[in-house]
Amino acid sequence: MSRPCAIVGSGLAGFCAYATLRKGGLEPAEIAVFGTDPDPAAVWRVRSAAIRQQRMRSESDGHCAPSSFPGLAVRAALRRRSPAPLLRSVCDRYHPTVGEFLEHVDELRAATGWEESVQVVRVNRVRAVDGGFEVGGHGTFPHVLLATGHPGLAWPEGLAADPRAVHAYEPHDFAETVEIVGAGMAAATEWLNALAAGASVVSVRRREPERRPLNLPRELFSRRGLAGFHRLATAERIEFLRRFGAPSYPAGREWDEPVEQARHRGRFRVAAELNGAPQVVCATGFKRGFRHDPLLARLVAEHGLEVAGDWIVLTADSTVESLTDRERTLALAGVPAQWAFPAADTLVGAKYAARRFLRRVNAWRTR
Repeated sequence: MSRPCAIVGSGLAGFCAYATLRKGGLEPAEIAVFGTDPDPAAVWRVRSAAIRQQRMRSESDGHCAPSSFPGLAVRAALRRRSPAPLLRSVCDRYHPTVGEFLEHVDELRAATGWEESVQVVRVNRVRAVDGGFEVGGHGTFPHVLLATGHPGLAWPEGLAADPRAVHAYEPHDFAETVEIVGAGMAAATEWLNALAAGASVVSVRRREPERRPLNLPRELFSRRGLAGFHRLATAERIEFLRRFGAPSYPAGREWDEPVEQARHRGRFRVAAELNGAPQVVCATGFKRGFRHDPLLARLVAEHGLEVAGDWIVLTADSTVESLTDRERTLALAGVPAQWAFPAADTLVGAKYAARRFLRRVNAWRTR
């Protein structure tokens, strides 16, 4: 068997896994990557451009390289010949620009030989067979990592077919008055975008969003915080994941001052329901749960995998226990892997799964 590893998914989580495997000693010929675009940032580029995102929510270590150091702050400091990015990073206040992040992705893509491994095909089925896992008719591999990404855009009920409605993550301009549904990072970004474009904004939401610098509390990125999460019983873990899946965006003057100024001028208000504006922007994120992902739903059904709420139950190293042993590995990364790492949909979370996948592959290779 010439290739011990397959990655299903050519987005950023799959790319992080690929870079980690390459750093761990595997050659491009030993890794097969199956995905819908050779550019690992293709989907992300479209969505970040749609919401006119300028800076990353992540900090210096929010990059795709296997090692945390050097982070993007170091790169920026060297390029600018200024210690300012490093000083902001020490205070957890450095947020790279979108351009800096995409430049990093392009450089890493060339350096790792990504193009030699990626195949542009859509995989609809992965199943356990003798010798490992059969991947969509493209071969059998002893070690497979599924990084299938978000299963689709989430639309509020009744709005998907409404001619007034557009999703925040699709390209759009703004009408003179716009109702923006949602209260998370995308919604807050769209409030500012619409105000800057001269529109009047109605924020349609039924609860006040939490204000957090990152998607999840910082302690959940530490060993101690993660150990506490892993000790939670099933019901507690489900409740925890649902609670921290609620909308949030960072605190700070850059978010609050434009909204307050617009509120005083009568150009921004909050409402609980839609009220007939000519445009509705749905900043409601993505569908949640494995059942919305055809590949994962089929995997669960065909192999009777253990699930809890919206999640496939995983071990602490992001593997599916019933399909993983000394001879084979089935692991999840990115959004579907939140049962193992609650911030799995971040770049740090993608590398958490990738590093543990590499350990299992290397243990198998050295026996």
